[in-house]
Amino acid sequence: QVQLQESGPGLVKPSQTLSLTCAVSGGSITANGHYWNWIRQPPGKGLEWMGNIAYSGSTYYSPSLKSRSSISRDTSKNQITLQLTSVTPEDTAVYYCLGVIVFTGTRNDYWGQGTQVTVSS
Repeated sequence: QVQLQESGPGLVKPSQTLSLTCAVSGGSITANGHYWNWIRQPPGKGLEWMGNIAYSGSTYYSPSLKSRSSISRDTSKNQITLQLTSVTPEDTAVYYCLGVIVFTGTRNDYWGQGTQVTVSS
């Protein structure tokens, strides 16, 4: 069973860079068909897909966040990292790591518990 655990600072000041880590267990982040996504949910709003990194290392970003987002991986630690630069209070949200595994035509989703990030001075 794949499990994901997000971690990061709960509070970030405006204009700083937010860095979050998703630790993956129960599966390799480089296994075929594995895609690792970052999704966030601002208070009172719906889920927003931010981007992902594929098992190959290729990355894809939401156009609205592409200029400020960077997703990377540490294969030795089996971890995914999100960096978001120049944060503002509008970046306050619960941030989730989502693993999507596609295999022989089936898809399985694995969610982390989420981590609250507040942007405030």
